[in-house]
Amino acid sequence: MTRAARVLIVGAGIAGCSAAIALADKGFRVTLVEKQAEWRFQSSGIFIYGNGLEALRRVGVLPRILEAGFGIGDGRNVYLDHHGAPIVDVFYPASSGGAVPILGIRRAEMHRILAGRLGALGVEIRLATMVTALHAPGGGEHAEVTLSDGSAQRFDLVVGADGIRSQVREAVSGPLTPRYTGFGVWRSVHDRPRALDAKIMMMGIGKRLGIMPISDDKLYIFGTVSEPADRWYPKETWPAQMRARFAEFGGPARQFLDQLGADSEVLYTAVEEVQAPLPWHAGRVLLIGDAAHASTPFMGQGGAMAVEDAVVLAEMLAADGIGEPTLQAFGKRRYPMCRFVQDASRKVGEAGAVEDAASCARRNTAMQATAQQQVDAFYRELDALRTVPA
Repeated sequence: MTRAARVLIVGAGIAGCSAAIALADKGFRVTLVEKQAEWRFQSSGIFIYGNGLEALRRVGVLPRILEAGFGIGDGRNVYLDHHGAPIVDVFYPASSGGAVPILGIRRAEMHRILAGRLGALGVEIRLATMVTALHAPGGGEHAEVTLSDGSAQRFDLVVGADGIRSQVREAVSGPLTPRYTGFGVWRSVHDRPRALDAKIMMMGIGKRLGIMPISDDKLYIFGTVSEPADRWYPKETWPAQMRARFAEFGGPARQFLDQLGADSEVLYTAVEEVQAPLPWHAGRVLLIGDAAHASTPFMGQGGAMAVEDAVVLAEMLAADGIGEPTLQAFGKRRYPMCRFVQDASRKVGEAGAVEDAASCARRNTAMQATAQQQVDAFYRELDALRTVPA
């Protein structure tokens, strides 16, 4: 297979945009389809650790990401209890390329930068477009795709990057419903006080609340709390709901919780997981990102895993061509790392959901002795898994 092979990427989130950029940069002819009629993405924040920033470097967008976001130069994560009393400071490692250890950025800014890179590479982008039919027989060299505009096209590979509720996933894994984890995430955006220049995590009783700068003048707060399954909250109630959920939090979070009102920028999402079994492909259809391995947010690795998927896929396809051995090897290479991240993140979330005050006090004390060791061990394991051959 030549590098002029045609690739259809379904979904223009972090995974899809990154894959389109990485593949186009390798010489593939890429078409990116997105069901939204315009570039419109959640505008709350995201924080990215060193491994994710290194992947963004390889996608070619890191300088602009660093310019638009807010970097924590020493990688310091300040842990406090829910009253604001200090527990421990933990330091995250810098990327292998020397970028800051932690960066916060608005999601909308990140997508704006990715979209700009797509335009510079001449990637064909078709908004308001969905896949309505997909035929990719095992052993075949093409996938036949019908799009919502009625056009029918043939592609050498279809990449399902259409998120946790992926439609493409059914062609690979059959019916697979995301699993609700029992948690909800509440996020809001605020003006950043000049003195607030670290990532802060506040450990409550059954709740966590984080504070992260996302630009020179903005920050976002993000809180996780147990929520009933299938609970729906009208959007206009989100500011009041968020303020009530975290009413017991003081310290640096108090001023931002008190600001929440009708005009506040607040977002609520239920936390779900997807663990698609291997293989992550069927015929010439392949899954990446949340379509294959959506994770809980407690380790801040969802976006990083998506961009790493894109980089690894492009490198493998460019080196070995589009074929069954390459697609099989991609899944085998990425699955152990993504599953490790999912399992580690879930354990952190479950530990943070402890409802008993005495147990939380013991946890906070234990963190003083073990938190840095746990962070170091996590990143050592990521490095080890990154070098495991498929």
